[in-house]
Amino acid sequence: MSEHRSDAGDEALMARFQGGDRAAFALLVRRHQTPLYNFALRHLANAGAAEEVVQDAFMRVVQNASDFRRTSRFTAWLYTIARNLCIDILRKKAQRKHRSLDEPSSPDEAQNQGPTLGERTGDGAPSVERSVLSLEMRSRLVLAISELSDEQREVFLLREISNLPFKDIAKVVDAPENTVKSRMRYALERLQAALSDYEEYARALR
Repeated sequence: MSEHRSDAGDEALMARFQGGDRAAFALLVRRHQTPLYNFALRHLANAGAAEEVVQDAFMRVVQNASDFRRTSRFTAWLYTIARNLCIDILRKKAQRKHRSLDEPSSPDEAQNQGPTLGERTGDGAPSVERSVLSLEMRSRLVLAISELSDEQREVFLLREISNLPFKDIAKVVDAPENTVKSRMRYALERLQAALSDYEEYARALR
């Protein structure tokens, strides 16, 4: 079997990349670029900025590869990098006096720029959520997510969009795991309330 098999763990792939194996890095990119994009898109509500975050995050992985320790979780390291990039973008946007012309003017416009929960698949095919949920519900969901506190929204996106375990989320946001779980619980309660007209989907939120 090829040493570049796609089922190798992230940490093992990163160790190979540190040893000069470029194919291992390509596997890491293919594995994580879509969930990372989805996370950044929901954080920034701007497709172009989300793409920039993904590119910059992987560029920093390359530049700082020697700093990675195999005893660490690659996903926690990668999403910490992406989160910091998102924070920098949001901080710069807050400092601008005028909204950029290519930024969405409302949550409804933001949701039309890109995928919703479940987000885009690797081959560009519609996700189950996109094909099932009505435009009205997706707009309601995007609005409800935008109205969460920053801390709650961040945990929700890392869990539901990027599917990170709570222990990794705790490292990314630099908070105790119990605190992360509490933020997630409060986020789900608010979203379930906002989606009360769609009881079946609200019950599916975990």
